[in-house]
This record gives sequence, C-alpha cells and structure tokens, in this order.
Amino acid sequence: MPARKTRSAPPLELRDACIVAAQQVIAERGIEHLSLREVARKLGVSHQAPYKHYPSRDHLLAEVMRRCFQGFAAHLDARPRHEDPELDLESLGLQYLAYARDHPLEYRLMFSTTWPESAAHPEIARDATHAYDVLRGVLQRMHGDAPEMRDTIELDALYIWSTVHGLAGVMNGQCLDRLELRAKVVRQAVRHAMDRMSAGLAGDPR
Repeated sequence: MPARKTRSAPPLELRDACIVAAQQVIAERGIEHLSLREVARKLGVSHQAPYKHYPSRDHLLAEVMRRCFQGFAAHLDARPRHEDPELDLESLGLQYLAYARDHPLEYRLMFSTTWPESAAHPEIARDATHAYDVLRGVLQRMHGDAPEMRDTIELDALYIWSTVHGLAGVMNGQCLDRLELRAKVVRQAVRHAMDRMSAGLAGDPR
C-alpha cells in the first residue's frame, strides 16, 4: 500500500520569509550579524532579492520588531477574561510573564533592542502602543474614565509594567539559579508579586 502523501504548508512569500530568516539569524548569531545579505544566504536567493521588500537592514529589523509587538498584543488580548477588573489585571500579568518565558527572542527584540534609526517606524510605535493600551484599558475599568483619573491610570500602568517586566527578567535570567533560594520561594515569587501589586493598587490613589 503506497504511503499517504502529506500536504506541506505553502511556501511563504519572500516578504514573510525574510522575517522568519531574520529571526533565525538573530537567534543563531545575534542581532549584530543581521544583514540582508545574510538573510538572502539563509533563504537561498540572490543577495538582491530581499531589497525588493526592504530597502535596508534597518527596514527589515523594524518590520521584525513590529510583528513582535503585534504578536505580543494578540497574546495579551487572548488572556482569560474576567468581569472583575482586579482578576483581569492579574490574568494580564500572568499572560505577560508567560509570553516572556515562551518567546524569549521576541521579548528581547521588543524591550532590549534599539529601534532602527534609518527606518521610519511609526508602525512599531502604533503596535507597541496597542500592547500598552491593553493594560490601560484594564486600569480604566478599575479607576473609571473621569478626566481627573487619567494621570493615576498612566502612573499605575507604568508601575505595573515596570514591576512585571522586572519580574520577567529575574525569572527568566541566569542569576536566579545561583542565589541559593529554596524551591518554595521561587514557586511563590509570581504569586507574591501579584499580591503585592494588588495591595498597592488598593491603597489611596491620590
């Protein structure tokens, strides 16, 4: 009996294939080795082919970063939702940490990479802002949308983002294993941070 043929996924268009190849180059060799020539070599196309879609290396990097922010925002939007905004905020924090853990390359590209100077990047800013607006939206549900609460919402958003971002760095970094912490402490770290943030937000917002 002849073996059943499996359908292979259709090949990516060159524009999208360049994005995948660029991420592979960065993962394998570091962002300093990213170039259109290296992407072309990995794809097995002429070194001029990527220029049809990306005028420069910076334009390619800008698109890679934009798509990272798009995926990040979609991941946050896909969190388990709760009517209670405090529970929804916790769900958002856990979703953020899960993304940082499961997508370390994309996370580094978004938050540890200088934005390309020679490429216009309003689209990066738009998609980055959308990810941040997810957090703003939850806080607006907590504080209300009165004009006088706008600064409180922005300050709380910065506080929460910096706290969760720092926690993600610690939990995914290499130092944690060398601190000789008890396994129980490490397991409780995220829960403890979430509880502390909730306690802080429950205080007087003025």
